[in-house]
Formats: sequence, C-alpha cells, structure tokens
Amino acid sequence: MVSRSILIMQGKRVEVPSLAPAIEQAGYNVMVANTGDQALALSKPMLLIFDTRGMRSSGSRTCRRLAKAWDELPVIHCRAATVKLDESAAATVYLVEPFTARKVLNRIKKLLPARDSADQIHQFGDITLYTGKRTVYVNGLGESSVTPKLIGLLQSLMKHPNQTVTREQLIEWVWNTTYTGDTRTLDVHIRWLREKIEEDASEPKRLITVRGVGYQLVSNTPAA
Repeated sequence: MVSRSILIMQGKRVEVPSLAPAIEQAGYNVMVANTGDQALALSKPMLLIFDTRGMRSSGSRTCRRLAKAWDELPVIHCRAATVKLDESAAATVYLVEPFTARKVLNRIKKLLPARDSADQIHQFGDITLYTGKRTVYVNGLGESSVTPKLIGLLQSLMKHPNQTVTREQLIEWVWNTTYTGDTRTLDVHIRWLREKIEEDASEPKRLITVRGVGYQLVSNTPAA
C-alpha cells in the first residue's frame, strides 16, 4: 500500500488550532514539524501543509526550501487574513482564513492520487489488522476503526511478536524521527491502541509494558 503521509509545518502558538487531528481522523498518516530542519529530518511526505497562522512570518523562505528539497511535492500554504499573499512561497494552493479543516481536506483529495484499495491483512494471536480498510478485529471484542498512527504502531509490534520493542524504536518507526525528548504522544497512542485490543485497557493482557524499556505484544490466545 502506498503511504499516505502528510507533513504539517506549523508554529508553536497554542491559540492556533492544529489541523493535524482532523487530517489524521480522515485516514492520513500525519507528521508535524515546527522548523525546516525538523521537517527535513523526516521522510518525504506525499503532501506538505505549511500553516503559517502560528508563525511570526509568512514562512516563504522555509516553504521554498522544502519544496526544492522535495521536488514535485504538492504544497498547501495557509495564512491568516491579516497576512499578505506571498506567492514566492512556491506553493501549489494558497488558503486564507477563514477556512475549515474540511476545506483543507478537499484540497488534499484533489492533490493526491486515488487511494490504493488493495487490503493487507496482518494477524497475531487473536488480533487481525486490516490496513486497507483501517480496522482491527479482536476475538470477543469485534471490529473497530484505527487511525494510521495506530496501524503503524500495531504493525511494528506485530513484526516483533513476544519481543520487547523499545520506546525509541517505536518513535523512530512510527513517527519517522529519532527525537525522543517528549514521549507523551507515544503514551497517548499506546493507551488508544489498548482501548481497541484489550478487554480492559487499564489491565492489558495483549500489549504489555516492560517497565523502563518499552512494550511487548503477546498472544492472548489459549494454547491448544
């Protein structure tokens, strides 16, 4: 399956809502960076959203830098209504407030190729992951939807069954970065994944914590 990675460049101003949650909820694998150097340390995305609303400038220079580094990359440049249009940013599409996350998603769909509908099935114990339709099925719990990040997390654990996978490895594999200064995002996604695959997320029996190291996916299927 072709990766549906989207990189969002955004500022650090907390009063500006991030577009990341809505885009990830729509089924895309979202990466977020605050600087050009952080962005270039990641793998090349299929599309770049350059959201200048939380930045102190139009970000045109950094936007051009990324567009040049990643040739033929579709770029959506977002700005506040008070910021003058600067077409030197080399963006494919320019959006000015007010706009909704839905409008951004519509632009994404027009810029990206059609989704590969071929499904991939991964199974371990009583867990079955369907990456094409983005669902996970667990015996006794039924089927539920999962986000791209949860798919990446579960796939990484499934590739190393009954083995301890370190927190650093998961951050590198799923978030495409070696930066481990803040692991709260991983903690949140581990909790969300447990809510999908455990009878009781507070007492996990499939996704076990190895204290001080990482996590281990173990089979909850009784031996024959």
